[in-house]
Amino acid sequence: MTAALPESLLTTLGRFSESARLSPADWLALLHPVLMILFVYPVVGATIRLGILVRERRLAINPIAATVPDEHVDHGRWVTTGSVVAVVLALLTNMVRNGTVAGRSLLLLPVAVALWGCLALWRVRRATARAACALLSWGALALLVAEPPLWFRGISPWQQPWGNHAITGVLLCGLLLFAMAAAPEIRTRPAWRRLHTAAAFLTALLLAVQAISGSRDLLTLR
Repeated sequence: MTAALPESLLTTLGRFSESARLSPADWLALLHPVLMILFVYPVVGATIRLGILVRERRLAINPIAATVPDEHVDHGRWVTTGSVVAVVLALLTNMVRNGTVAGRSLLLLPVAVALWGCLALWRVRRATARAACALLSWGALALLVAEPPLWFRGISPWQQPWGNHAITGVLLCGLLLFAMAAAPEIRTRPAWRRLHTAAAFLTALLLAVQAISGSRDLLTLR
């Protein structure tokens, strides 16, 4: 017969169960990392793989289907859109957790601009329009990060800019928006392809930094 658990152990388990309960604010804070982990990062992996196949097709190394370049562009669009949405969710979550929701309706304007600029890139064709949409979306995100009500735990990101999750996230979105906006030029001009390749390596590095700094920040939520 199994011996009864000691009372001290039962007390410890009860306290652990109590502390493990998530508040509504905690669940809201999880939306950003869940979106990144379950959607953005897997699509990033597929995008990188498709990019390698596109290069092999261009160099006649691998006779892959002609649709792969289009698939690479489409995956890149989803990565960019998912990242922008995730950043907006994180910033709005900070506002809720900081208790500064009341009287902040004006902050919804740059939120709308950031989302609209990114979504417009799916439709616009002219180079100037694509550049304008990308700059509007990225500028709106940068403006949001500079707003004190949206700072993580109310702490200014400028106190320690290197390794700061918010600042790095905005830089990452800027690179992704650039790739999405410049997709037609990247496909037709070698100089733009080389620039895109260099930016892709930097993007991969920033994604790794984001994974580390995001995990670090999650430890400080409770």
